[in-house]
Amino acid sequence: MALSRFWGWFLIHIALFLSLCYAEDPFVFYDFEVTYITASPLGVPQQVIAINNKFPGPTINSTTNNNVVINVRNKLDESLLMHWSGIQQRRSSWQDGVLGTNCPIPPKWNWTYQFQVKDQVGSFFYFPSLHFQRAAGGFGSFIINNRPIIPIPFDTPDGDIVILIGDWYTRNHTALRKALDAGKGLGMPDGVLINGKGPYRYNDTLVPDGIEYETINVHPGKTYRLRVHNVGISTSLNFRIQSHNLLLAESEGSYTVQQNYTSLDIHVGQSYSFLLTTDQNASSDYYIVASARFVNESQWKRVTGVAILRYSNSKGKASGPLPDPPQDDFDKTFSMNQARSIRWNVSASGARPNPQGSFRYGSINVTEVYVLRNKPPETIDGKRRATLSGISFVNPATPIRLADQYKIKGVYKLDFPNKPLTGPPKMETSVINGTYRGFMEVILQNNDTKMHTYHMSGYAFFVVGMDYGEWSENSRGTYNKWDGIARSTTQVGLSWCMDCNLDIT
Repeated sequence: MALSRFWGWFLIHIALFLSLCYAEDPFVFYDFEVTYITASPLGVPQQVIAINNKFPGPTINSTTNNNVVINVRNKLDESLLMHWSGIQQRRSSWQDGVLGTNCPIPPKWNWTYQFQVKDQVGSFFYFPSLHFQRAAGGFGSFIINNRPIIPIPFDTPDGDIVILIGDWYTRNHTALRKALDAGKGLGMPDGVLINGKGPYRYNDTLVPDGIEYETINVHPGKTYRLRVHNVGISTSLNFRIQSHNLLLAESEGSYTVQQNYTSLDIHVGQSYSFLLTTDQNASSDYYIVASARFVNESQWKRVTGVAILRYSNSKGKASGPLPDPPQDDFDKTFSMNQARSIRWNVSASGARPNPQGSFRYGSINVTEVYVLRNKPPETIDGKRRATLSGISFVNPATPIRLADQYKIKGVYKLDFPNKPLTGPPKMETSVINGTYRGFMEVILQNNDTKMHTYHMSGYAFFVVGMDYGEWSENSRGTYNKWDGIARSTTQVGLSWCMDCNLDIT
C-alpha cells in the first residue's frame, strides 16, 4: 500500500514567563486522591484508575482568570503526573504535568498544582501522562466558564452535559505498556466507553448482557451544551446522536462559527462543544454513538460505544439499527473537508488564544519555520521506535524546565532540525530552539499509513491548512489567514488504521 502523505500547518506564538498568580482573582480548590479500583466497564473485572473513588474522575469547574489549586495524592504503586490538556500555562509551565516540565509524584506522595486560567474559556480534560496510565482511566473534564460580564455567543443553554468517549482495552495498562516497549502494536481495542461505561445492548450478538451503559436524561423543547472529549489512546471516533443535529459552538477554548453536523469525527485528545436541541418525538429513546473511524468497519463493529438519550416523556426503549456513520469508503476527502469546515468565530466576545493578542495571525511576520515529519516506526539499536524528523526523543532524567531553572548543562540539546534529517534515525533529547516572542510556522508531514494526532502542551496554535501530498512553499497560497481555529490538538493524516497521540513540548 502506498504511504498516505498529509501536511498540516499551524502558527504558534512563543512566550516564556515567570510564575505569577493574581491575588485579586478568585481561587478554586480541589483534592484528588488517585487510586486503583476494580470495575467492569465491558463486563470483565479489571483494575482502573479512579480519582476520589470515581471513574471517570470529577469535573473541575472554573471561570476565566480563576486561580486553580489541585492537590494530587498519589496512592498508585508507580509515579504519577496529571496533565491539564488544552489549558494554557502562562507563567506556570512547570504546572503542566508532563515529563518535560515536572518531576513525577512518587507513590504515597502528594503534589499541589497551582495555575491561573488567564483569559481562557472552554471545554478541556485532564489525564495521567506517565506510564500509559491513561489507558486505565484517571481522566475527567475541565470546564472554564465565561465571566458574567463576557457574553457567550449563543443563548444560555438549559443544561451542561459532559460526554467522555474513548477506546478501551480490558488488558491492564502495564501489559499494554509492556507490549509497546517491546515494539509491538496494541491490536484492536475491546470496546469504546462513554463516560466510563460500556455499550447499550443494541445488538445481542455484539454486546453481552449485564453491561452498565450511560443514560443522559433531557427534557423536551430544551437546548443543552454537550462537551464531548475523546479521552482514548489510539482510535479516532465518529460521534453522533440518532435523529438529532449537533450545532458546533466551541472547540478547545475557541468559539466556532456555528454550523450543524449530523456527525463529527473526534480524534484522540480533541474536545468539542455542541448545542443539542431536544426537538424530536419522544416515542422512544435515542442512541448516542461513538464508533471507530479509518478501520475495517466489518471487523471493528464491537469497537462501538452506545449510550442512551432519554427524554423525560419518552414512551419506550431505543431499538433498531444504529445511525449510520459517514459513508465515505470511496471519498477519502470527507473527514478532511469536515475538519476544514470548522472555523473560528472571530466576532465572539471572550478570551483570545495567547497573551500577546495575536489573534490576527495572518498579518504577523513568521520568525521560524519547522517541517516535522513522522514515519512508520523504525528500528534503532535493535528496537522499533517512533521518530519525528528522524529523531526518537529520549526523556531526560531531569525535567527540562528544572534544568533551565538551575542552569544544569547537558540535560538536552537545542538542536532539533527545522527540516527532517537525512540518513539513519537517532535517539536524542533534542529540543526546538524557539525565539522569545517569536511566531512559528510548523508543518506536520505525515508519511505514515496511520492517522496521528498532535497535542501541544500548555499552548494553543492556529490550524490554517491541511491537504494530501507533500507540503511545499506553494502550499502557503491555500492558507486560511483569517478564521483558522485556535486549538491544542489536531489530526494529521487521514489514513487507514490507528493513531497515536504525541506531545510537542
